[in-house]
Amino acid sequence: QVQLVESGGGLVQAGGSLRLSCAASGRTFSSYAMGWLRQAPGKEREFVAAINWNGDTTYYTDSVKGRFTISRDNAKNTVALQMNSLKPEDTAVYYCATSDYRTAGPREFNYWGQGTQVTVSS
Repeated sequence: QVQLVESGGGLVQAGGSLRLSCAASGRTFSSYAMGWLRQAPGKEREFVAAINWNGDTTYYTDSVKGRFTISRDNAKNTVALQMNSLKPEDTAVYYCATSDYRTAGPREFNYWGQGTQVTVSS
């Protein structure tokens, strides 16, 4: 059973930084793509960033490009999202996610954690 546990959320002022982490268990972590999605109040869950199985390919939604960086450590079964230059519109619950594929598109993540709240004040 795939388990994903996020940590690192919190309250930060606009322009600040946060680093989210996710610990994965339940299957061979290094074989699958990982990603982050988010859901703001009253909105649908949306794709944020993804990284392929070995970490050599990443991609981001346009609104976070140049500000967020996704990374993974296959030795520790963890994935991280470094968020810089945060904006109030980044406020959301952030979910760690994984796919059944080595490289996954935004709609191919089918396992999620419980989420961690990120609040950016103006």
